[in-house]
Amino acid sequence: MHTTDYTDTLILPAPDTKAVAAAVPPGGKGSVAELQYDRLSGQDYTWTSDDLLFDVHCQRKAIAEADRAAERERFFSKGQPCLRTSPLAKTYGWALHFDSNGRIALLPMDSERVSELEADPAVTVKAAMKSSR
Repeated sequence: MHTTDYTDTLILPAPDTKAVAAAVPPGGKGSVAELQYDRLSGQDYTWTSDDLLFDVHCQRKAIAEADRAAERERFFSKGQPCLRTSPLAKTYGWALHFDSNGRIALLPMDSERVSELEADPAVTVKAAMKSSR
C-alpha cells in the first residue's frame, strides 16, 4: 500500500502561485479545491492526507459507502499524488501543516502560524509543486 501522509511537515504555497493571500476556492462545481477546502476549513488536525484524498475521490466518483473498503485498497495499490499537488497550495494561497500524527491544518499563507512553523527546526518545510515546469 502506498501513502501520501506526511508528519511534522509544512507545505507552503507553490513558488509560482499567483495568490497574494489565501482565498476560498469557488463553490458549486465539486472541484478538488472546493472539496478539499470544505473538509479542511475549520477542522484543524482532523484529516490525514490519505483520508482526505480518498474521501474526495469517492465523492467525485460517487462511490457508495458499502464499496469504499475495496475501493480504498485499489486506490492506494498504486501511488497517488500527495498534497504538494493540491490546488489549495498551488493556486489558492494556503499552506498545509501536518502534525506528528499526520493530521492536517489549513493555514493562510501569510499567517503568523506559518511563520512560526517555518522557523521551527522540528518541522520539515516543502513547497507545493509549481504549476509550470
